[in-house]
Amino acid sequence: MTAGRRVRLALAGAAAARAALAGAGALTARSAGAPWRRVNYAGRPVTLLGGPALAASATATAVLGAPVGTRAAAALVGAVSGLVGGYDDLAGARPEQARDKGFAGHLAALRAGRISAGAVKVAGIGAAAAAAAVLTRRGSGPGAIVDGVLSTGLVAGTANLVNLLDLRPGRAGKAGALVAAAGLGGAAGGLVAGPLGATLAVLPADLGEQVMLGDCGANAVGALLGLRLAALRGRASRAGLLAGVVALTLASEKVSFTKVIEATPGLRELDRLGRRPS
Repeated sequence: MTAGRRVRLALAGAAAARAALAGAGALTARSAGAPWRRVNYAGRPVTLLGGPALAASATATAVLGAPVGTRAAAALVGAVSGLVGGYDDLAGARPEQARDKGFAGHLAALRAGRISAGAVKVAGIGAAAAAAAVLTRRGSGPGAIVDGVLSTGLVAGTANLVNLLDLRPGRAGKAGALVAAAGLGGAAGGLVAGPLGATLAVLPADLGEQVMLGDCGANAVGALLGLRLAALRGRASRAGLLAGVVALTLASEKVSFTKVIEATPGLRELDRLGRRPS
């Protein structure tokens, strides 16, 4: 794919996201937008409708830019991750779900005989990731099984990791844009060109604390980024990336990403860039 084609895909992603944000803005003021309204970390009113706007525009343009053999997988992981993420955004806000956060919370809910909204999301993304691995299978035999495990882990793991970063305005968007930009090269680079444009188009509203990505937006973009990582040729590289994703996810259960970022020069300034004072 030519550089010009990637630029056009990025512009298409940005245009689609801006149009979707305009629709979200119109819906926010109406009663139908009430379930999506939240108060953020700084006590400011925001809407989670930025998530569906990003998920839809990123997924549609990812399908347009993906290699022929990856288009169905891109449509599947983007759509399913966005849908189950949106379900978690809405159902997870119910009072009875307040303690069902993180893997420990989901497991505790299962032990108590309840299925948390987060567990539904994890199962949905995991199933979509596994199906995408089948759709993009390379060859057969033991090597193909290993590739399938790596692909499933990267798609599901990256979807979750980007969502874990959505704790401050713009943080998940910045991380997603950086990873997408790094993945623009190669035969599968077109897969993330549209999502890059869509993410950058939503970022000002996210930083301005008008919208939040929520599980819907963060999971969808993360899953598409994971699919791009799964398309890397080197099996060792993919295994190393998956190990990093798993390590960060496990660390998040014990360590606050926000505290680590605030204590790290460079990361702290990048994280605050463009954000309103709290």
